[in-house]
Amino acid sequence: MSYRKIYYHIVLTTKYRKKTLPLEHHVELYKYICGITKNKNCILYQINGYTEHLHLLTDLNPTIALADFIRDIKAYSSKWLKENPKFPKFTGWSIGYGAFTISHFDKEKIIRYIKKQKEHHNKNKFKTEYMQFLKKHDIDFEEKYLWT
Repeated sequence: MSYRKIYYHIVLTTKYRKKTLPLEHHVELYKYICGITKNKNCILYQINGYTEHLHLLTDLNPTIALADFIRDIKAYSSKWLKENPKFPKFTGWSIGYGAFTISHFDKEKIIRYIKKQKEHHNKNKFKTEYMQFLKKHDIDFEEKYLWT
């Protein structure tokens, strides 16, 4: 018998970081993404975001690769968002994504952080914060590619 628990803190951003996710309709989007996650037999511990990005804390089913999971989340939710009149400005997700593994001991801290996205981004800019995530996780990046 194999045992594993791998938490992924995933960050998805809208195309060109445009503010196309109206806050008043986020709950519907979260429910939709939760449904996708359940259909993949994965666990979604927390989801929240702001007008141009989403944070998810997940544990993927071991039969699903991270890239495949994110591809499906983006593809299915993009179609749903584009067809939903409550998200008229949504044009798509950015090409890339951020995915960071976290320790079980940090799980509750990350859940609290994700829950407070709206309050947090009233004070802090997403761009600055995202670059800090990448640096904290020792990920090399070119800034010009972060905003497409």
